[in-house]
Amino acid sequence: MSKDQSADRAKREADKVFKPVETHKPINDYARDQNSFNENRERLKAERLAREAKPESGSE
Repeated sequence: MSKDQSADRAKREADKVFKPVETHKPINDYARDQNSFNENRERLKAERLAREAKPESGSE
């Protein structure tokens, strides 16, 4: 193998190891509020379903 081929191979191996990291766009206020609202709604829904699943004792 010549020097150029070994340098190219080393560069390819380094590129495989050091892949660029995907960055996410910073979340804006509206998206953050929507995300918070949706998480809260899902939490409340789960709590309501859990309450409804419990058998009522002595209310009737």
